[in-house]
Amino acid sequence: MQPPKKIDHLGIAVASLDEATTLYGEVMGLPCEGTEVVEGQQVRVRFFTLGESRIELLEPTSDDSPVARFIAKRGPGLHHVAYRVDDLSATLAALKAADVRLIDESPRRGAHGMLIAFAHPKSTDGVLTEFCQPAPD
Repeated sequence: MQPPKKIDHLGIAVASLDEATTLYGEVMGLPCEGTEVVEGQQVRVRFFTLGESRIELLEPTSDDSPVARFIAKRGPGLHHVAYRVDDLSATLAALKAADVRLIDESPRRGAHGMLIAFAHPKSTDGVLTEFCQPAPD
């Protein structure tokens, strides 16, 4: 497996994007990249630039979404770490061959049209881990 290129973003589950934006945008002064609804994941996301990485705030759009369940069980906070890779399909194949439990066995679309896939936290030392790749044009 090729090593990840960098940490693409840290996903933080929040109850309210607007309230969290006060901290990340106004208090910390991070530039906002915009807001997007990701229907397939039942979230509204807002990205903030932090050097070469980003902070992704995730607000559930449905009470039964995975992020809503996360907040109900654990409260707001760090939801996942996302690593940028060059070849997501090859990364998933290598993880599967290494017996890493995958939530997604094939890439799917995420925010900004990225190809994404998640590895289960039971196989990644308790951290929900996302791998992402810019979608080919």
